[in-house]
Amino acid sequence: MLFNSFAFLLGFLPLALGLHWLAERFAPQWRLLVLAALSFAFYGYWDWRFVPLLALSIGLNWLIAEAFQQTKAGALITLAIILNLAALALFKYVNFFADLAGMIPGLATPRLDLALPLGISFFTFHHVMYLTDLRRGEAPRYDLVRYALYIAFFPQVLAGPLVRWREIMHQFEERPYQRPDAAERIARGLLLLSAGLAKKVLLGDPLAEYANPVFAAAALGKVVSMAEAWQAMLAFTFQIYFDFSGYTDMALGLALLFGIVLPQNFEAPYRSASIQDFWRRWHMTLSRFLRDYLYIWLGGSRHGLPTQIWALFATMALGGLWHGAGLTYVAWGIAHGLALIVALLWRRAELPMPKPLGWLLTFVFVMLCWVLFRATSFEAALAIYKGLIGLAPMGTGFKWRALLPAAAFAFLGPTAWTLVHRLPPARRIAVIAALLFVIVLFKIGDDANYEFIYFQF
Repeated sequence: MLFNSFAFLLGFLPLALGLHWLAERFAPQWRLLVLAALSFAFYGYWDWRFVPLLALSIGLNWLIAEAFQQTKAGALITLAIILNLAALALFKYVNFFADLAGMIPGLATPRLDLALPLGISFFTFHHVMYLTDLRRGEAPRYDLVRYALYIAFFPQVLAGPLVRWREIMHQFEERPYQRPDAAERIARGLLLLSAGLAKKVLLGDPLAEYANPVFAAAALGKVVSMAEAWQAMLAFTFQIYFDFSGYTDMALGLALLFGIVLPQNFEAPYRSASIQDFWRRWHMTLSRFLRDYLYIWLGGSRHGLPTQIWALFATMALGGLWHGAGLTYVAWGIAHGLALIVALLWRRAELPMPKPLGWLLTFVFVMLCWVLFRATSFEAALAIYKGLIGLAPMGTGFKWRALLPAAAFAFLGPTAWTLVHRLPPARRIAVIAALLFVIVLFKIGDDANYEFIYFQF
């Protein structure tokens, strides 16, 4: 049940809002339980077989947290984190490591045919954040319903944003429809939902038609022309941004409709003048998680330059592996880690970097790395790279019509978050948003309905 589907927009969402309103209005003590049940129903719609896994994950982590509250035994938290990461490794990485081991001559490595549960990377990291802060003495105890809702809240369970417990748990205690700004929140939620849908359906999905055939040809070992390579790289660069930021806008908008404010996850990343700035603007909640729970744990900047370089390298390499069980993802993460290290050394040497040049170098580097991220193998990525630098036929038929509006919005337009919070209440804005929503519905009915890219992670 995709956010950009009739089943969700015309079926699940109106039903969920109605049930939530009834609970909030007539039985507020049941509101959180209703939201949790709706979240499990949403998750189960994808594949009911993974509902027990999600429930077991929540129940086991909550029980260990309860035991820790009684005993203060840090080993319990360590055990819980190990179990969470082991489950993630079993479903997501066991075949990856089996393939690596299979490169050793004479070593037989069996493979497991396991389906990847949707959202497992995201809800695993939510467990890790809460448990780590609990051991630090920063997080309080929560009952099972609240903890379950924190992990499984349906707008963000599949692809984030990654929400820290302190950002959301206190909001569960509110009566959202009795707030003085309730109408304003609902209006902003509807605007964010409409904007996110438009970004995904009207900007992101058309670019898939430019990128997918070229990357598929590269995966089959075909020669990719220069025109095709540039078309595919540019198209995927903007596609992944509008696809993922569109999902985030929808998640933030949906959460507002249920009285919950989720953190912003994108802030015009393609306007960044440095690679550090890019990671402050792209998937901001993941960047924050990697910084606070991995980079600092590895030493961060507190123990000298060699430790900081190692921490940057390891953090980004593991961040790449988190995105997918493949060496191309690891290489993508390593490339970004090396770029951050070069930028660190550049700053320490106090060398100048004009802002326009910094922007150009950052954007070109990010685009080149997206080729690694999107390609199914190093051979496929190499085919694209050969085309990009002219080691292939020039080619013809470069498609650009969908690229122009995407580039204009990415480079010049306001982010949906900024726009929604700046727009004054006005009837004309409501009319425009309603028309945009209707246009998106027609588009959904006419075209292929693409799944969100980050659902595979």
